[in-house]
Amino acid sequence: MKFRMGELFCGPGGIGYAAKTTRIENSKFSIVHAWANDYDKDTCATFDRNIAGESGTVICQDIRKLNYSRLKKISSIDALAFGFPCNDFSVVGEQKGMDGVYGPLYSYGIKALREFQPKWFMAENVGGLRNSNDGKAFSRILQEMFKSGYSVYPHLYKFEKYGVPQARHRIIIIGIHENCDVIYRIPSSLPFQNSLRTARMAIEQPPIPADAPNHEYTRQSERVVERLKYIKPGENAFTADIPESLQLNVRGAKISQIYKRLDPEKPAYTITGSGGGGTHVYHWSENRALTNRERARLQTFPDSFVFQGKKESVRKQIGMAVPVDGVRVIFESILRTFAKLDYETVDYRYKPHVRLNHINLYNDSISAGQLSVLEKEMEYVTP
Repeated sequence: MKFRMGELFCGPGGIGYAAKTTRIENSKFSIVHAWANDYDKDTCATFDRNIAGESGTVICQDIRKLNYSRLKKISSIDALAFGFPCNDFSVVGEQKGMDGVYGPLYSYGIKALREFQPKWFMAENVGGLRNSNDGKAFSRILQEMFKSGYSVYPHLYKFEKYGVPQARHRIIIIGIHENCDVIYRIPSSLPFQNSLRTARMAIEQPPIPADAPNHEYTRQSERVVERLKYIKPGENAFTADIPESLQLNVRGAKISQIYKRLDPEKPAYTITGSGGGGTHVYHWSENRALTNRERARLQTFPDSFVFQGKKESVRKQIGMAVPVDGVRVIFESILRTFAKLDYETVDYRYKPHVRLNHINLYNDSISAGQLSVLEKEMEYVTP
């Protein structure tokens, strides 16, 4: 079966490209692009070029003004993906959660589930979602997904354990429609335990061609170059032994990623899409920030994937994306679920004799505090 997938908050295409390139043993099961939506012009142009193929199926519009009937005219869908904005849930920021500007935008994904009733969906957000608004935001989102007719399977994926050369932790929620006679299982990271990918491996193997797209170098000031000379791999501007004349005049909290060099023998730290001086991710031996192409490799985009827009716009797109290789593992597990093929899975961790209404709990999925919130709000059913 070919699942026609729609995407909200599609970004440049980390999820879309993973879907397009996912293959399993049974070639009858695949995912094809139906339509996508985002509000940023460059982001939409990137998705259009690399995934949609200028087919007119990418709607560049603020989702709060988007008429879903317009999407229905393009295509019906069997699957939905939405990486709803993480700004208000991220630990880097004010953490306003549902009280912020971006927090409530998840509701447009819920609206799409009720409107389109796809067979399955994938929702993505930062790990901080679990603790936002004292855990109430997460339980509310899960509850609304369940009420929309879906069994939901949340899990905190640590993508470096799944072969991604970056320590990027994201909550992925898979939903299976109640009319589908399948039970989803979280894919295990064990098949990847002997294939840890380091920053050096990602950036140097194979070498990036000099004429590769989005590979422009940043012009570093002499002061920044001098400061970097004192920072060793894995260190940042506050942990390195830097002369006083080159130290940063920062009071209060000192963010650990400021002028932080990569450790070449470990996965990279999390690539971000915004921030001022010192947040651009720095090479382990060369006194410079990474190029966008190098950042894209850490997000597992192929060199053939061309980002549209100016340099800072491209940096933002890369930082906001979901790692292609990590998402592909999840899509493979979904296709195998529907094709009824075996794959290695994470062990269940149910509360004895109790199962929350179609909400299955896994290791690293939900904290004890959030579980108690869910227990109060969800009706129990026997296994």
